[in-house]
Amino acid sequence: MENLFIESQSRYNFDQTMEKLSGIILNGGWNISVTLDLQASLNKSSITVLPVKVIELCNPKLASQILTNSDTRIYSSMLPCKISVYEKDNGKTYLSILNSGALASQIGGVVETVMIEAFSQVEKFIHQVIEN
Repeated sequence: MENLFIESQSRYNFDQTMEKLSGIILNGGWNISVTLDLQASLNKSSITVLPVKVIELCNPKLASQILTNSDTRIYSSMLPCKISVYEKDNGKTYLSILNSGALASQIGGVVETVMIEAFSQVEKFIHQVIEN
């Protein structure tokens, strides 16, 4: 499981990380489908948590390789890619992603190829905001 989820510390605060990462994603040719504000959602239920947002991002060219084939549409639940940005008790901001390439290696074929490429690109986005 440890290689299935990857966590990295941002060199920026929460709001700066969100702003910079969003710009990096869009400049990288990807779309942001939606940004889920889980903190706000939980606050509506009177539950208090530290800031946490999930960016759902999509590369239409990559996604179409899975979605245009009826045999691979079953894997659409792996799409879009997601990046979580959250603050921990230590006051620092972190990002986490699912290692979709590792998961897709269990499937093989075009799904594996596409998800490895997507994971590689998303990792490059993250590396632009994490501490070195």
